[in-house]
Amino acid sequence: MIRSASDDQRIVITGVGLTAPNGDNLADYRQGLLEGRSGVDTYHVRYVGDTLAGECHFDELKHQKRKDLRRGTRAGSVGIYCANETVADSGIDWSTIDTSRVGVYVGVTEHGNVETENEINEIKAFDFDTRVWSHHHNPRTVANNPAGEITLNMGITGPHYTIGAACAAGNAGLIQGAQMLRLDECDMAIAGGVSESIRTFGIFAGFASQGALANNANPARASRPFDRDRNGIVVSEGGCLFMLERLSDASRRDANIYGELVGYAMTSDASDFVLPNPEQQARCMRLALDRAGLSAEDIDIVSTHATATTSGDIQECKAIRRVFGNSRGTLINNTKSYIGHAMGAAGSLELAGNLPAFHDGVCHPTINVDNLDPECALTGLVINEPREKESVETILNNSFGMLGINSAVIIRKF
Repeated sequence: MIRSASDDQRIVITGVGLTAPNGDNLADYRQGLLEGRSGVDTYHVRYVGDTLAGECHFDELKHQKRKDLRRGTRAGSVGIYCANETVADSGIDWSTIDTSRVGVYVGVTEHGNVETENEINEIKAFDFDTRVWSHHHNPRTVANNPAGEITLNMGITGPHYTIGAACAAGNAGLIQGAQMLRLDECDMAIAGGVSESIRTFGIFAGFASQGALANNANPARASRPFDRDRNGIVVSEGGCLFMLERLSDASRRDANIYGELVGYAMTSDASDFVLPNPEQQARCMRLALDRAGLSAEDIDIVSTHATATTSGDIQECKAIRRVFGNSRGTLINNTKSYIGHAMGAAGSLELAGNLPAFHDGVCHPTINVDNLDPECALTGLVINEPREKESVETILNNSFGMLGINSAVIIRKF
């Protein structure tokens, strides 16, 4: 159990590297959340037309050359940016590191659709002559690509792979990194999630056919979890990778520690392709609490997954009520209201946005809630304005996905 682990089994976060539609580092991103600054804007999608999305604007050439961008993928580029930034943020002297002891564990919702769509669009102009198909296609579309591109860029020779976990992938990457550290498969884990989802028309068309794609005359107001007038998901890209280390190693180098991973869980609904199961979501949260040796009353902030779909938000709220009841000591917020749904990166980005609360004692709100849905009226829900708390010691981060995959991680202030 985590609560009795020795320092070489305790896992801490010592670096954060991210890009989001409203910020390309943790300080700017956090400021955007406290100011209510949305990153959603109009966006044109092939075959779909003008729609809304969250697009990132990080400096692609900060850690890559133009030829790398031409050969690689958008997900790989997002991952490379985040990985290099988390190393810099961690204060690790990379030149002294044995990179065979560094692991890279990147959660993804899907990968390869963008590149396949682009290639088909290209050969269409040549009467579908496959001789013009790119010889880069296979390495671009293999499932391990985003993590693999990071290792190529940074000279990492330790283990790498992606974790396909739908929209629970950001949490899943974090969990996998912690487990590999505990198994002594690596000494440092670059872990989290990335997404290039807005680059594929298929995901927009799919949500549109479900009636689950958001629309609003004001892009910044489109993503509105818990609001009675919500009308669907805003698709976004982004990434967030954490530097994970054993507490013993982090202490030895006197590292800055953002927090300690004290509990986590993943479960399956086994009930529906897309409709969440509140009973299983609640079981996931309880399992994470049990593994952390905590009770629901010990949690200061719950970061919700809520995507602004009518049924999904309500199901999660049912799950949260089952676990937290009417506890007024637990504050509840949502980050998708600012940046949309970053798919594979959602869990890690949402956790990162809440980590600074350990030091500033502020819970950022869910924005765009003008008319709270009574079925989403949770005790402790923070809407539209930040709320201060005397002390923030623990954060529980929910992240759920299609085919009934559930994840929850608990971070404690160090």
